[in-house]
Order: sequence, then C-alpha cells, then structure tokens
Amino acid sequence: MQRACEPIKASLRNNRNPLLYNSFLASSPPFVAIFQFMSKLWQARFFTTVNQLRDLPTTTAPEIAFAGRSNAGKSTAINILTNQKGLAFASKTPGRTQHINYFSIGGAHVGQHRKDPTRIDEIEALLVDLPGYGYAEVSGSAKLHWQKLLGDYVQRREQLAALVLIMDSRRPFTELDIQMLEWFAPTGKPIHCILTKADKLNRNESTNALRQARQMLDSYVDEDGEGFPFTVQLFSALKRIGIDEANDKIIDLLGLTDVERDPNAVLIDPVDSDD
Repeated sequence: MQRACEPIKASLRNNRNPLLYNSFLASSPPFVAIFQFMSKLWQARFFTTVNQLRDLPTTTAPEIAFAGRSNAGKSTAINILTNQKGLAFASKTPGRTQHINYFSIGGAHVGQHRKDPTRIDEIEALLVDLPGYGYAEVSGSAKLHWQKLLGDYVQRREQLAALVLIMDSRRPFTELDIQMLEWFAPTGKPIHCILTKADKLNRNESTNALRQARQMLDSYVDEDGEGFPFTVQLFSALKRIGIDEANDKIIDLLGLTDVERDPNAVLIDPVDSDD
C-alpha cells in the first residue's frame, strides 16, 4: 500500500499545495499529516568523517555533539531534526559505526541535497555524530578505542559548545550514559538530554521519566555546590514529540539564528528505529 501511494504522494508534494498533500496524508495510515516550519538544521550536509583525534577538522565553528547508546535512536533523532532520511548512518549491526561524523551548517549556496562544494570559511556550525556505545558484541579492543576517542573528544575539543545525550526514555542513565555525563561535566559546558521513544510511554510514565531525569541531573554539582547547565526533554520521532523543543535548544546552544519560517515546508516521513 505504501509503495503504491508513493507516486501520488510525490506528485502532490511537488505541486506544493499543502492542503492537498495534507489531505492525502491524513487518509493514508503510513504517513503523518503534519507540516512544520523549516529549520536551519535542515541545511546540514555531510562534511567529513574521522577515526582518530589527530584527524579532527581545523574549523573554528561551534560544534554540538550527539552521543548515546547504539540502540537509543541517535541516528533517527539526527535525521528527523535535519529533515533528511539518510544523513546519519545507523549500522545494521549496532555498535559497528566507529567513526566521528561531521555535518556542516552553512557554507553551501544551493539546496541541501545538491553537491556544490562546501565553503569551509562560511560554515556556521557543525553537528557531530559520535560513535554509539554499549554493545556487548563489539570486541574489547574496539571498546577501548571508542572509550579513548569519545572521552578525549568531549573533554578536550575546544570547539565543542555542548553535548546532546540521546537516551531511551524507558532505560535512561545506563552506566555508560553516566560515564559520558561525568566525562563532560567538568568542562562546565551544557548537556541537553533527549529521552527518545516517548511514544512508548503513557502519560504517567512520561511524567515520571522526565521527573526522575531532572532529579538525576540536579544531583550533579561543581566544587562550589552549583548545578551544571544540564537540561532534559522527551522526544519521539514517530509521534513527532519534542522536535521543535530540541531544534530550538540546539540552535540556541550553537548561537545561531534560525531561518525564516516556511509554513509550506514538507517533513520527511517519520521513522521509528532502534539505532
């Protein structure tokens, strides 16, 4: 059914008539009938990938890094926030993606899906997709490599403005999530926690998950007893919960000004993944 509807869907989208397109989506269960304003994050495009700290780009633009367990929905969150289905890669074997992937914001002068060269001196910010962590199937040597790569990057990278920690709302603050928090907290930079798959929680469970997460984050204080700049929210790619909140927070943490809003902008279809 979904494949058969694709030509109709594409035709209506190309006509740029949101009323017709929205009506079609509303009558078709596989799709979601929602339009959202454009975001500057939609400009994201692949910039580079590195496997060693010595190969990190020499750019000076602010970076915001996305970290999380291999099955927490990190790639899905990045793709939904950038409105691109395949920007962040989710390996079919969780835990096998071992590189740091960079996506640039700005520095391009045509549409996000075109292949014109990125003008490095005009890049405004960088989104950084860190390797997922926490899968037992990964070899010990690979785990040690990731640990050093992640730890050194989040602790020493001067361009890193903030960390986005992606956690499954049903299983937040695993041992490795806490390790990531404690690596990054001494920098004094902000951490924004995104609790994914919130659609799988009922109202009471959602309230409790958010309350408990805030309590956990509030328990971290510096040497003077002051709290760290940690924030948290609920998020669901499938039900489009918390997307605007996450977008606005990331834009703010990067010090960017968002693009002019376009009420006719069309969203990608939602994805529910265990990446």
